[in-house]
Amino acid sequence: MKFTRLRLSGFKSFVEPTELFIEPGLTAVIGPNGCGKSNLFDAMRWVMGETRPSSVRGSEMDDVIFAGSAGRPARNVAEVTLFIDNNDRSAPSPYNEFETIEISRRIEREAGSVYRINGRDVRQRDVQIFFADVSSGAGSTAFVRQGQIGLLISQKPLARRAILEEAAGIGGLHQRRHEAELRLRAAETNLNRLEDVIREVEGQLASLKRQARQASRYRNLSGHIRKAESLAHYLRWTAAEARATVAAEELMATAASVATATDAAAKASTAQSEAAAVLPPLRSTEAERGAAHHRLIAQRDQLDAEESRAREAAQRVRQLIAQGQADTLRSQELERDADTALATLGEESATLTSANENAGETLADAERLSAAMAQNLTDAEALLERLTAELADWNARTSSLERGRDVAAGLLDTSTAQLTDAQARLDAALESAKDAPDVHAAEAETERARTLSEGARAAAGEARAQFAAAETGEAAAREPLETAEREVQRLTAEVRALSDLLHPEGEGLFPPLVDAVTVQSGYEAALGAALGDDLQAPLDNSSPHHWRDLDAGTGGAFDFDPNLPAGVKTLGDFVKAPGALARRLAMTGLVFPDQGAALQSQLKPGQCLVSARGDLWRWDGFVASADAPSASAIRLSQRNRLASLEQESEKARETRATLFSDYSAAKQAREAAREALRLAEAGERAAEQALIGTQDQAARAARAAAERASQLASLEAEIRRLTQSVDAAEEARKQAVADLGKLGDGTTLNAGVAGAREATADARTQASEARASLEGLRREGEARSRRLVAIADEQTRWDARKADAQKQSSELGRRQEELGLELTAAQAVPEQIGQKRNALLDAIATAEAARKQAADARQQAETVLADADKIAKAADATLSSAREERARAQALSEAASQRIEELKTRIQDELECAPSDLAERAEIKEGEELPPLEQAEKRVERLKHEREQLGGVNLRAEEEANEQETRLATLVADRDDLTGAIDRLRRGIQSLNKEGRERLLASFEKVNENFKQLFTKLFEGGEAKLTFTESEDPLEAGLEIFARPPGKRLQSLALLSGGEQALTAMALIFAVFLVNPAPVCVLDEVDAPLDDANVERFCNMLNQMTEMSGTRFLVITHHALTMSRMDRLFGVTMAERGVSQLVSVSLAEAEKIAAE
Repeated sequence: MKFTRLRLSGFKSFVEPTELFIEPGLTAVIGPNGCGKSNLFDAMRWVMGETRPSSVRGSEMDDVIFAGSAGRPARNVAEVTLFIDNNDRSAPSPYNEFETIEISRRIEREAGSVYRINGRDVRQRDVQIFFADVSSGAGSTAFVRQGQIGLLISQKPLARRAILEEAAGIGGLHQRRHEAELRLRAAETNLNRLEDVIREVEGQLASLKRQARQASRYRNLSGHIRKAESLAHYLRWTAAEARATVAAEELMATAASVATATDAAAKASTAQSEAAAVLPPLRSTEAERGAAHHRLIAQRDQLDAEESRAREAAQRVRQLIAQGQADTLRSQELERDADTALATLGEESATLTSANENAGETLADAERLSAAMAQNLTDAEALLERLTAELADWNARTSSLERGRDVAAGLLDTSTAQLTDAQARLDAALESAKDAPDVHAAEAETERARTLSEGARAAAGEARAQFAAAETGEAAAREPLETAEREVQRLTAEVRALSDLLHPEGEGLFPPLVDAVTVQSGYEAALGAALGDDLQAPLDNSSPHHWRDLDAGTGGAFDFDPNLPAGVKTLGDFVKAPGALARRLAMTGLVFPDQGAALQSQLKPGQCLVSARGDLWRWDGFVASADAPSASAIRLSQRNRLASLEQESEKARETRATLFSDYSAAKQAREAAREALRLAEAGERAAEQALIGTQDQAARAARAAAERASQLASLEAEIRRLTQSVDAAEEARKQAVADLGKLGDGTTLNAGVAGAREATADARTQASEARASLEGLRREGEARSRRLVAIADEQTRWDARKADAQKQSSELGRRQEELGLELTAAQAVPEQIGQKRNALLDAIATAEAARKQAADARQQAETVLADADKIAKAADATLSSAREERARAQALSEAASQRIEELKTRIQDELECAPSDLAERAEIKEGEELPPLEQAEKRVERLKHEREQLGGVNLRAEEEANEQETRLATLVADRDDLTGAIDRLRRGIQSLNKEGRERLLASFEKVNENFKQLFTKLFEGGEAKLTFTESEDPLEAGLEIFARPPGKRLQSLALLSGGEQALTAMALIFAVFLVNPAPVCVLDEVDAPLDDANVERFCNMLNQMTEMSGTRFLVITHHALTMSRMDRLFGVTMAERGVSQLVSVSLAEAEKIAAE
C-alpha cells in the first residue's frame, strides 16, 4: 500500500486546489521561512484524524480553514484528500478490495469535520484505526516535525516506549484494549448498581412481609372499632331524642310572650313617627340660613386674600427696580474693562509685527547653510555605499567558490563509493530474479473467486433489503397496535374506576333509586336539584326508608291535579324512572333559569320548578341556586359517562384484535426474512474468505514481481545518476579552483571602506547641527504668527462684549421706567378693598342673628323626639328579649333536630346502616345495662389509638411482596449474566495484553538490532543499545537509550552532545522503519542541527532506508546539500501575501536534460 498524492483545498495558506505527488524515493519540500511548507505536513496529519488543534498549530480546529488575505476573502470550507495505491492489496480488510483508496476530511466553519473513504461517510475512529493498522496515523513516529528530535531526546523512558509500540503495530490493539476496558468498567459499574438494587429489593421484601403481618392486625382492630362505634352512636341517638322533646315544649311557651311584647312596641313606634315628622322642616330652615352666613364669610376671606396679593405684587416690583439698578452698574463696569483690554492687545500686536520683519534675513542664511551640509552628507554616503557593496560582493564570491569546491570534492568521493556499491547490488538482483512466481495464474484464480463473491454479495444485499422491508412492515404494524392497546387500557381503567365509584362494596343490600333512573344527558343537575338526597333511598320495602309506588294498579291516574303553569314541561319527559317516582316527576317542571322566579308564584302545593343547570324554585317560596351539582346529579352524570365508555371500550377491543392479527403476520414475515438473511450472509462470508485467500496469493505474487522490477529499475537509475554525479562533481571542483585564483585578496577595498565611513560620520554631524539651528528659527517665527492671530481673535471678542454692554444699559433704563408705573398702580389696590370689607361686615352680623333663631326652634323639636325614642326603645327592648327567648328555644329545638339528622347521616356514612339497626350492630341484648357514653367513646378512642399506633398500613403488602420476590429473581439472573460478561471481558483484555506483550518484545529485539547497526553506520563506529527500565512488564516499562560514540564510553542519551543526540535519535527512528515500514515518512527540518558532514551521513541513511523499506520520504529542508541528494524538489512560494503555491522540479530529469 503506497501513498501517492495529497490534495489540499482551502487548507491554511493553500487556498487554491493544490496537489503534492508522493513518488518513490526522496522528495524535498523547500522554500523560505513562513511560506507554508509545514502546512503540507499539518495537512497530512490532519487528514489522518488529528483531533487536537494545537497539533496543527491552531487554537481551534476552524483555524485550518483559509482565513483570508488582503486580496482574498476568507473561506468557509477546507478539504484534504489522501490518495492511496492498493494494488498490492495490503490495506485493512474492509477496504482491501479497492485498487485505489481515497481518504478525505472536510471541515465547514462552526460545523465540524466529515470523513469519507472512497466517497462513503465514516467515523473519525474508523480513519484512525485504518492508519494505525498500517503503522501510520496522525501520532505516528513516521511524522517527524520541527523539534520532535529534541522531544524524543528529552522524553522520559515511559513516553519513549511509544516508538516501540509503533514499530510493533499495536496501535490498533491498544485502541481495542481501551474499548474493552471501557466496556469492563461500564459492566462493573452496572454490576455494582445491580447489587445495590438487589440489596434494596431484599430490604423492601423484608419490609413488605412485616407490613403484611401488620395489615392482618389492622383488619382485626377495625372489626372491634366498628362494634364499639355502633354502641357509642346508639347512646348518642337516644340522648339526642330526649333533648329534642324538651326543646319543643320550651318553644311553645316563648311564642306567647313574643305576641304581647309586639303590641306594646307598635304603639310606641307610632308616637315616635309623629315626633320625627316635625323635625325635617326645621332642620332645612336652619341649614339655609347657615349657608347664607357661610357665603358672606367666604366673601370676606376672598377680599382679605386679594388685599394680601396686591401688597405682595407691590413688594415684587420694588425688588425688580433695585435689581435693575445693580445690573446697570455692572454693564458700565464691563465697558471700562473692554477699553483697557483693547489698548493692551494693540501694543502687543505692534511689537510682534516688528519682530517678524527683522527675522526674514536670518532665516534665509540658516536655510542656505543647512542645504550645503545636507549635500555634503549625501555625497559621502553614496561613496560609502558603493565601496561597501563591492566588498560584500567580493566576500560572497570567495565564500561561494570555497564552499562549492569543498562540496564538489566530498560529493566526488561519496558518489564514487556509491557507484561501486550500486553495481554490485544490481548484479545480485539480476541473479535472484530467475525464479519468478506465475502472476497471471494467480490473477485468473482471483477473478473467478471475485465473480463468486459478487454473486453472494448481491444475494445477501437482496436478502438484507427484504429483511429491512419486513422490519419496516413490522414496525409499521406495531405502532398502531401499541396505540390501540394504550387506548383499550385507558378506557378499561376509566370504566373500572367509574364502576367501583358507582357500585362500591356493601351497596348490594339496598341499591339506591338513582341506579334505576335513566336521565337524558345534560339534565342530571335538574333531577338532582329536584329530588336531592331522596334519590339515595332504595325501592325495597324492607329498607327503613324507601320509595313506595302509590299509583300501582291505577293505570297512571293521579288523585290530585298535577298540572304545572302554562308552557312548562314536566321533568318526567326527560327521565325514565320506576313508577314510584311518577308523582314527584309530574309535580316537577323544567324551565329556563330566567323563567323560574316569574312562575314560582303560580305553583300549587307540592310543586317545584328546576332548570337544566340545577336551580330550584319550590311552591312554598324556597329558592336554591345552582352553585354546585348535588351528589345525585354527579352520580347520574357518571352513569351516563360509564355507558358511553363501555361502548367505546368494546370498539377499541375490536380494533385491537384486528391490528394484532396484522402485526402477527408482519412478525412472521420478518422472522422468515431474518432466516433467509442469515443463510445469505453465511454464503457471502464463505465467498469473501475464498476471495481473500486468492487475493492474498495473487498479491504476494504481484508484490514479489513488482518489488523485483522496482528494485532493478531503481538500481539502474541509481547507477546512471551516480555516474553523472561523479562527472559533474569533478568538473565543479576544477571550475571552483580556477575561479578562486582569479580573485584578489581585497585589502584595497577594506581600506577604502574605512576612510569612507569616517568622512560620512563628520558630514552627518555638521548637517545635523545646521538643521537644528534652522528648525529653531522657524519655530520662533511660527510662534509669533500664531500669537498675532490669537490677538486679533481677542480684539474681536472684546469689541463684541463692549457692544453688548452698551445695549444692555439702554434696555435696563427702559425697563426701570415701566416698573415705576406698575408700582404706582399696585399701591392703590388696598384702599379700594377696605371700602368693600366694611359693607360686607354689616351683612354678616344680620345673617348670624337669623341662623341662631332657626337653631333654637330645631333644638326644641329634637327634645320632643328624644323622649319618644326612649319610650320606643324600651318597648323594642322588651320585644327583643321575648324574641331572643323564642329564638333560643327555637335554636335548641332546631339544634336537637339537626343533631338527630347529623347523627343519622354520620351513622349512615360511618356504619352504613339506619339508627334502628345500631342495637343489632352493637350486639346489645334486651334489658342489658348500657355503659355511659363517655366510657363508650373512650373505648372507641382507645381502639383507634391502638390502630393508629400501627402507623401507615399497606393493605396490598402481601401482593406487593409477591411482586418483589419475582423482581428479585429476575435481578439475580441479570447479575449472573453480568458477572459472566465481566469474566469474558477480563479474559479478552488478558489475551490482548498477552498478544501485545509478545509483539512488543519481538519488535524490541528487531528495533534494537537495527538500532545498533544504524548507529554504527552513522557514527562510523561505536556502539549503542536499547533497554527496558522501571518495570518488568514490557507494556508498562520505559525505554532507555545507551550509546558510545567512537572514542567515548557507553552512557545515557541525555549525557551526549547535541549533535550526537540528534544522530542517535535519527538512528532510532529509522530502526523503527526497518521493523514495520510506514508507507510514507515526513521529516520537517530534522537536518537543521547537523553540520555538513553529518548531513551527508543523514542523506546516505535516507537512501538506504528507501532501498530497504520502500518508504517514500518527504523532507522539508533549507540545507543545500540535502536538496542536492533528493530525487525531486517541490518549492513552496508565496508570491501573493498569505497565499501559498506549489511548484515541482525533478532532479533526475534535470540531470538528463543537462547531459543532453
